[in-house]
Amino acid sequence: MGNLQEKLEEYYNKDYLPMHMPGHKRNVKLLGEKLPYKIDITEIDGFDDLHHASGIIKNIEDKAKKVYGSKRSFILVNGSTSGILAGIRSVVNFGDKVLVARNSHKSVYNAIEINGLDPIYMLPKIGSDGIDRNIDSKQVEEKLKENKDIKLVILTSPTYEGVISDVSSIVSIAHKYNIPVLVDEAHGAHLTFMENICDKEALNAGADIVIQSLHKTLPSLTETALLHIKGDLVKEENISRELSIFETSSPSYILMASIEECLDIIESKGKELFKEYQDNLKYFYNETKRLKNLKILGNEIENKNYYDLGKIVIKTDKANITGKELICILRKDYKIELEMSSINYALAMTSICDSKENFKRLLNALKDIDNKLEKENKNEIKEQEKKTNSEKKELNIKLQLPKKEISILEAIKNENSEFKNYNELEGSISKEYIWVYPPGIPLITPGEVISKELIKKIEEFKNSNIEIRTTFDKFPKIEVIK
Repeated sequence: MGNLQEKLEEYYNKDYLPMHMPGHKRNVKLLGEKLPYKIDITEIDGFDDLHHASGIIKNIEDKAKKVYGSKRSFILVNGSTSGILAGIRSVVNFGDKVLVARNSHKSVYNAIEINGLDPIYMLPKIGSDGIDRNIDSKQVEEKLKENKDIKLVILTSPTYEGVISDVSSIVSIAHKYNIPVLVDEAHGAHLTFMENICDKEALNAGADIVIQSLHKTLPSLTETALLHIKGDLVKEENISRELSIFETSSPSYILMASIEECLDIIESKGKELFKEYQDNLKYFYNETKRLKNLKILGNEIENKNYYDLGKIVIKTDKANITGKELICILRKDYKIELEMSSINYALAMTSICDSKENFKRLLNALKDIDNKLEKENKNEIKEQEKKTNSEKKELNIKLQLPKKEISILEAIKNENSEFKNYNELEGSISKEYIWVYPPGIPLITPGEVISKELIKKIEEFKNSNIEIRTTFDKFPKIEVIK
């Protein structure tokens, strides 16, 4: 049969007249060939249907099932977001209680909102550098004992910064209560192929629903992802139904062909590529141990079995520079574009498609920058800067879970509201989300009380030029309930 891309090319060369969608009609004479118009089709005879797969699309899903060892794998062409929305809704009823890691992606909060769920939050451990660490399995046990009516456990592993939770222990605890576990593993589609941490990958650890973004860490086009299920606590038909709601009814065959190509590469060359990749990472981390001012989080993590070294987190908390400043220097002076930055760090994402030359280029740039930096504790640094940095670290540790006054849905539906400047809102109930993006983890959700500490935190991000986003995009004004 051949793979999907080959079949699309073959079909184009047969010169069928397309009296159907899409509107570009594969007219490369008019539109040119800069974009792949000629293989962009809709569900026509012989090309299967994503939501009722029985042919070539089912073959791709079966291939994903084989590669990842799932009970069933579903193609996602609306990114992990659609899988998270569908996965949560497939298990819960409206108004159910769910146990949720507070550092969940905004799509989890959207699922909470549209399903009217009652979230019980788990706080991740936080390092002195302000970076979220793992969710402690003991916390899961405590919350489940306190809340007998929880219907689903939701966590993110690995985090944006590469921290992996002990999913196996969390799953064992949840399954004692017959509760399924959904893992947002958007940043971990590659983990099962990494030698030292493959058993920490969520499916291998026994999770019931696992959502992975292939495009984040594997060679696949943007928006491509997979949803896997395992075990008997989740029904396949429920997942299928919800995906038909949250995923487009006009899926891109180009994206689906990209998923298949990615899986083929892993099957045929994965072992070789991942060995080379891990050798490159080992080289990079060994070399960066010599940095004086900048520090690499992966070199400081004690238990490497719960950390993805592919996420290169460059810490600036010991240097006279912010993460935002570092990312700008790398972009402007070295033409290196990182993934994101925060106050005390910047994040470089890597994959099997990075050559050793790529790692050397980043390494040499960091060495050059490092040599130009002054340490924070040198006499030249102003006392005020010392005080500011000290306050940052203290705030990162002390910021607590906001007080919940009403539910997310109640807050959103409340029409008795007003916009006020964020620094005037202590004690107010927020009507919108506030987050820094990326990664899109809320600092506060609708229905929660804005505290003095949160205002300080927002001020801290603002002064460090970290982008703050809100639901209605009117920052520094925020909508609150009167």
